[in-house]
This record gives sequence, C-alpha cells and structure tokens, in this order.
Amino acid sequence: MHFDLSQFIALISAIAILIILITKFKFHPFLALIISAGFLGVAAGLTPTQTIKSFEKGFGGVLGSTGLVVGLGTMLGGLLLESGGADKIATTFIRLGSVRLIPLTICIAALIIGLPHLFDVSFVMLVPLVYAIARSTRSQLMRIGIPMAAGLYVAHGLLLPHPAPTLAMTTYGADAGKSMFYGLLLAVPMVLLSGPVFTWFVMKYFPDLRRQDFSVSQEDSSQPKKEAKRSPSFTLAMLTILLPPILMMCRTLAKNLVEPHSMFAELLNTIGDPIVSLLIAVLFALYALGVRCGYTMQQLQKMLGKCLGPCAAIILILGAGGGLKEMLLATHVSTLIADSAMHWNISPLVLAWLVAALIRIAIGSATVAVVTTAGIVAPLAAHSGVNLELLVLATSTGGLMLSHVNDSGFWLFKEYFQLTVAETLKSWTLLVSFLSILGLIFVLMLNAIVG
Repeated sequence: MHFDLSQFIALISAIAILIILITKFKFHPFLALIISAGFLGVAAGLTPTQTIKSFEKGFGGVLGSTGLVVGLGTMLGGLLLESGGADKIATTFIRLGSVRLIPLTICIAALIIGLPHLFDVSFVMLVPLVYAIARSTRSQLMRIGIPMAAGLYVAHGLLLPHPAPTLAMTTYGADAGKSMFYGLLLAVPMVLLSGPVFTWFVMKYFPDLRRQDFSVSQEDSSQPKKEAKRSPSFTLAMLTILLPPILMMCRTLAKNLVEPHSMFAELLNTIGDPIVSLLIAVLFALYALGVRCGYTMQQLQKMLGKCLGPCAAIILILGAGGGLKEMLLATHVSTLIADSAMHWNISPLVLAWLVAALIRIAIGSATVAVVTTAGIVAPLAAHSGVNLELLVLATSTGGLMLSHVNDSGFWLFKEYFQLTVAETLKSWTLLVSFLSILGLIFVLMLNAIVG
C-alpha cells in the first residue's frame, strides 16, 4: 500500500486528541479512548455506523480474553492479600537474611506478592509492613520503601496477569508461557539492580531521603484490622501464586515433547491456558488460603467482591484500547504503518518501547500507553518476524517510563511515604525510569540470544 498522508494525519490527530483529553481536560481514559477511536474511524473514511461496529468488535474481542485474565488475577491477588498470605510471604523472606539484606529480600517478596494483583492495591497493603520493618530494624524508611515499590512495579510491568503485558500479549498473539518465562528472566536482574543497587545509589547521593520517620500515615493507620484467623502457611501461599505461571510454562515447554493431538496434549493445552490456569489457582486459593484457615464461603465471597472493584476501570480501558486497535485495522491505517515501517532503520522492539514511553510521559497511565502502542505496533509483528514475546516486554517496559505528576502512582508513593514532590522525583520517578531503561536493555540482550 502506498503512503497515504491523510491516513497518517488522522492517526497522529487521534493520538493528539487522546493526550489532550486526558492531560488538559482531565477526561477519564476510558472516555478519551472511545472519542479518539471514533475520530480516527470517521477521519480515515469510515461511516459513523461502520465506526461504531468496528469499535464494538474490538472492545468485545479484547474483553473476551484479557478481561477474564485480569479479573481472575485480581481475585487471586485479593485472596492472597486479605487472607494474610502476602504478609506471611513478606515476613518469611525478610527473616531469611540480615538487616543488610532487607532491601533485596523485601524487593523479592514484593515481586512475588505483586504477581497476581494490581499495583495500587498491593502497594497500599504493603506500606504498613514497610513502616513496621523500618521501625523494628531502625532503618531509613526509603531503604525499605524503594525496594518494595521496585518489586511491585517489575511485576506490574512485565508479568501476567497484569493488565499491560496481558493486553500486549493478546494483541500481538504471543505465547503466554513464553511471555511469562521471558518476563521472569528479565525480572531477576531487574530486581537485583533496582532493589539493593538503585536504593544504595539514591540513599548515598540524595541525603534528604535518609530520614527515619516511623509514623504511619493516616491512611495506613485507619486500615481496618483483619478478623483473627489461622494464618496461611508460607508453602501454600507461595504455591497459590506460582501455580498459574507454572501451568502456563509447562504447556509451552511440553509443546514439542508430546504428540500434538493426544489426550495428554489436549490436557496440557487446557490447564496451561491463562484463563484456566488462573481459575485453577483461584479455586485452590479459596480452599488453601480461605476455608482451610477458617473463613466461611460467605466471607470469601465478600473478599472477592471487594477486590474486583479496583479492576473495573482497568478492564474498561483495556476494552476501549481493543476498540482503537480494531479501528486501525478497519481503516487500513495499520497496513499503512506496517508497510512504511518496513523501510525504517529501527528495531520493532525499540520502536514499541519508544512509542509506549512517549505516550506514557504525555498521559501518565502505563496501561493506556501500552493499549495505544500495541494497536499501533501490532501490524509490524506479522511483517518483521520479531519475537512476539519480547515485543510484549518491550512495549510493557516502555509504558513504565518517567512517571511524574500526571501519574496516580507518583502521588500514591508521595503521600504514603510523606515525601515532598522533589523527594518523590528523586526516588519514585528515577526508579521507574531506571526500570524502563533496564527493561529495554535486557529485552535487546535476550533478543540477541533467542530472537
């Protein structure tokens, strides 16, 4: 397809409208995505009816898979947090080493705890633990708080079933087991470098972050105390979290080892599907973290209902992003992008990271940045022969870049740790930017080996 300037202008205008609606007029991202997708459809030559039908098709297509994964993952994380399983994992890891190793152990614990749940909820639940550890060890608060945030954010940016990597995986048609495996490969060095190493750096060069303030913020102190129940065992809590990735990776690893159409292959394909593996884990958690620890099914039902609330907006945003992606297909803008990009002297991995990073800096939402980028970059996947799983990680890590005052995570970190804006820029903003750049570097290194 020859280059069509009008279609290119329609795409750039649609992205500009998305950014302006969110940043200047403070529209909710769900509404902004609907409006920008509708504008793209009409501006690129679709009739209003065709525009509506295309958006509905894309919206439903994404929610048919991604929505289920995010919803079940949120349920699993909610059971882990509400039952005390997250506290058990964190305290067990912290006791494994000396006080000097706490930045590493809290970062690893946060990575594991953050696997199945949304970042904001996990963060709020773990902040009181950070204050408690800092108080008991007489450590500087940021020496515990930064590694905790780093571990949660690595999980948020790299690993299923978090919204951004899940949406990218669905859009690109990547393998869930490989995406999870490569994500874990990247997560290990990122945790090692962002936990103890980055924390040491900022504590050394920014003296204003060295305060020892152990007073828990008002929000934390007002958290309702959980009703006393038998605490889940560390083994069961870990098994609950690791069950979905184990099942997904087993399907991928055994794909070439069993007869393709045998009953065993069908069983592996079923239990290794992201939706089924998460469903199995949720059912296991209901017993292992719930009934076994003294909770009634009525109490567990309330837990599940409570934890689903925060993910409703995320699921709608993902669906609207699917509508935008379908609009790119219906208007043939995606084909224009793919054909044009074949002549660009840039790796699709770098392009995906760069586009996601720019949109993230402009809008502030990692999820919206990945949703938008995936729709733009997806056509390149079929034409360039790029490793789809690494493309998922490049897009997701680009969406972590440079969180600042337009991001809710920035203010969450600032308020819960009672920091100034300058202190938050030195700690939180530098941390997530460091994670994003590290992610791109490790994706390119891994691509040199497996790409």
